[in-house]
Amino acid sequence: MNTYLNQAQSNRDQLIAWRRDFHQHPELAFAENRSAKIIAETLGEMGLHVQTAVAETGVVGTLKGGQPGPTLLIRFDMDALPIQEETGAAYASKQDGVMHACGHDGHMAIGLGVAKILSSHSQKLPGTIVFIFQPAEEGQGGAERMIAEGLLEGLGASRSLGLHIWNEKPLHWLGITPGAVMAGSERFEIVIRGRGGHGASPHLARDPILAASQLITACQSIASRSLDPLEPGVVSFTVIQAGETWNVIPASVRLEGTIRTFSESSRMTVLERMKEISNGVCSAAGCQVELEFERITPPLVNHAETAALAAEVAHQLFPEFEIDREHRVMGSEDMAFFMQEVPGCYLFIGSANSARNLDAPHHNSLFDFDENVLPIAAGLLAACAWRLQEKDS
Repeated sequence: MNTYLNQAQSNRDQLIAWRRDFHQHPELAFAENRSAKIIAETLGEMGLHVQTAVAETGVVGTLKGGQPGPTLLIRFDMDALPIQEETGAAYASKQDGVMHACGHDGHMAIGLGVAKILSSHSQKLPGTIVFIFQPAEEGQGGAERMIAEGLLEGLGASRSLGLHIWNEKPLHWLGITPGAVMAGSERFEIVIRGRGGHGASPHLARDPILAASQLITACQSIASRSLDPLEPGVVSFTVIQAGETWNVIPASVRLEGTIRTFSESSRMTVLERMKEISNGVCSAAGCQVELEFERITPPLVNHAETAALAAEVAHQLFPEFEIDREHRVMGSEDMAFFMQEVPGCYLFIGSANSARNLDAPHHNSLFDFDENVLPIAAGLLAACAWRLQEKDS
């Protein structure tokens, strides 16, 4: 196991160089053309079979081992965010209004690092490793689209791996949790239609703003009164649009927001209660209501045995690290679509360093991380991949 970590450490400068290059040239969802070109060329130089233009900009590299064995998927995301970078780093984004504010630049570098390590042992490698470099993770449906285009058909993959560097936790922390680890995500839109009128004569109107305020307040009871107290759930209203001027009651209000749950039963409870509350409140106010729900991702659920094997490898490599087996977050991740089809484990790897001011949260204009996480992640993922292939051979 230490062989892979030692190789990752010896490749540290290359990992950092890849990461900084990707960071300086961020690209939004389905526009990751430069990143994809570099990844495809680099994987090809390592001897992998490379497929490009999967879901527009996705890249798939296949490493066939010299020994019989199963197929393992390892996925890395590529897209940046529409945020103006304010880190002041020497390697800051050169693209106005776009930056890698979530760590996907690091993920791409880690992916190339894992491919470099494993390809150097290809003759002894059991089975096949498929490296998926996915576009459009940030809510744009990249994973679903790759699957819809037939990526998984005929592969016969038995397990999958993914990871996220995690700036909410310090370097030398690992989150490897069996079961549900990231929430399923839902977008909702509610339009309330009333009757507009003069602000001085509310009795002649049907006020959708009053209905909206009552609806929002009532929906906050769902998590605390309709869900099992041991089942987490979130209902957040994030958009309210209504009115044009100070003395006119508008004819309609539009609301948007997000729902986060860890199970299908909790999800259905939230959806049904939102419908009941919306219809009841708006009917009482003399208004009509329209609801739309759009599922973004299902919950991301780690396969218990795969998570246990990954934790075992992590402890062997890093006995001094904290390994958190109960880490869960309400954020969502479309790796969940791959893991619905191919059971696996999604790891979190601490990347913050407060002493160096490298601890801004994800999706923040000041986001940056301690690059010492790169060889840690590459070595760990390579070792986990080899252990899983040996186990299943």
